[in-house]
Amino acid sequence: MPTQPANLFERAFKKLVPYGLEAVAGRRAVPDIMNLEADLSEADLARVREWVDNCLDAHAGPVEARNRAAMLGRMYLKLSQTGKVRFLGMLAEEYGIDDAGVEQAISAWQNAQNGERARKAHQLRKALEPAHNRLLKQFTGVPSGVKFLVDMREELLNLKREYSTLESLETDLKELLSTWFDVGLLQLEEISWNSSAALLEKLIACEAVHEIQSWSDLKNRLDSDRRCFAFIHPNMPDELLIFVEVALVNGLAGSVQKLLDEQAPTQDIDSADTAIFYSISNAQPGLAGISFGNFLIKEVVKKLSGEFPQLKQFATLSPIPGFARWLEACSADELSELPGGEQWLSLPAPRVVSVAESHDTTETRQEALTRLAAAYLCLSKKRGTRALDPVAHFHLSNGAQVARLNWMGDVSEKGLKQAAGLMVNYLYELPKIEQRSEQYTSEGVVSQSSAIKKLLK
Repeated sequence: MPTQPANLFERAFKKLVPYGLEAVAGRRAVPDIMNLEADLSEADLARVREWVDNCLDAHAGPVEARNRAAMLGRMYLKLSQTGKVRFLGMLAEEYGIDDAGVEQAISAWQNAQNGERARKAHQLRKALEPAHNRLLKQFTGVPSGVKFLVDMREELLNLKREYSTLESLETDLKELLSTWFDVGLLQLEEISWNSSAALLEKLIACEAVHEIQSWSDLKNRLDSDRRCFAFIHPNMPDELLIFVEVALVNGLAGSVQKLLDEQAPTQDIDSADTAIFYSISNAQPGLAGISFGNFLIKEVVKKLSGEFPQLKQFATLSPIPGFARWLEACSADELSELPGGEQWLSLPAPRVVSVAESHDTTETRQEALTRLAAAYLCLSKKRGTRALDPVAHFHLSNGAQVARLNWMGDVSEKGLKQAAGLMVNYLYELPKIEQRSEQYTSEGVVSQSSAIKKLLK
C-alpha cells in the first residue's frame, strides 16, 4: 500500500484541476469518472475505459492530456482494492501492445526503401510500446505524479502475487521508473538535525534496519560524529529514496548497541580513522529492484574522503538476516560437511540458534555458530554464484570483503533471533572495490579476510 497518505496526491490533483471536469472536456464530451463505485462496476469500468481512450487521444494537447491524467489519478485513489484490481487489469490486458499495428509496422519497415528505413524503424519502435506506457508517462507532468506511480508499483508488486495478469503492467512500469530514476538524475543530500521536520519524520518511519526509538535517538544519530546521506529525486524533492547512516569511529565497530548508545561520549571526528555504515534503508517499496544502494555507498565514500582525509577504513556493521532460517533448515548430513557443523551437532538438544531462547552460552556454542555464520556468508550460494544472504549479496556485489564476525554485535530481540546476536563487518577497500565486484558478479568469488579464512578451515 502507498506509504504516503492518499490525500497528499488528492490535494495536488485538485490544485491542478480546480474547475473539475469542465477543465478537461476538450473538444468532445467526456464521462464523469469522479462519481464511481469504489469496487468499479461493469458500467463504471466502461466509463473509465472511455476516459482512458480520451487520455490517449493523439489530438489532445499536452496541457489537456496532463489534466485528464490528473483526473484519472484522483479517480484511482478513491477505488477499493477490488476496484484497483479491475482498473489495473484493464490497463494490463486491454492497453498493451497492438499486435496488428506491430505486424503492419514490421511489414512497412521490411519493404521500406533505404531513405525511409530510419523513419519506418522509428514507427516500429513506437508500435512496440504498450498503450498503457503512454498513459503512465502523462503522470510525470502532474504534481506528485511520479510519487503516485511509485506507489502504484508498490501496489502492483503486492497484487501480482494473487493476480498474475498484472505482471506485464508491473514490469512495464518498473522499466519506466528505472529510466526516470537513473542514478545520474539523483541528488545526494546530507540529512541533519536542521533538515525539515517532514524529512526527519520520514527518516524515522523508513529506518528498516535499527528502528529509531525516539527523537532523542534520532538526534544522537545525527550528532557531530555521525552522518546521514540520502538520494533525492528532483520530481520527489520531499521524499527519501534510500539513505545510509554512518558513524565516524576508531577501528572496526563490533556492537551496534554501543554505536547507538545515547550516553556514550561523542567521538572526536578529527581523530576518527574509520567510517562505519551501520544502516542502509530503502524508503520507497515501489522502487524495489531498481538499485541505487551501490552508487549511494560510493558517493558517500567519495564525499567523506574529501571531508575527512584521515579516514583509513570504510566498512559496515551489518546484520545477517537469513542465518537462523538457513541453519535451522540444514540437515545433519549438510552440517557435518560445514566448518563448525560437527561442533554444533555435538551440542545437547534442543539446538536453538537464538540466544534469547537458549541457556547454552558455552564457548563451543559460540565458536560453532561463528564458524557456521562464516560458512553461510561465504560458501552458501543461490543460483550458483550469488550469496544466499541478501545483505551479503548487496555488499559483495558492490566490491566489499567479508572482514570480521562479531559475537553479540546486536543483542536486540531481532538480532538475537535472526543471527544469535552475530553481526558482520564488510570492508570497502577503495583500490580493490571494482576488481572484487567483478570477481563476485562473474564468478561468485567472495573476498575474505585472513580472520574469516581461519574460521572456514
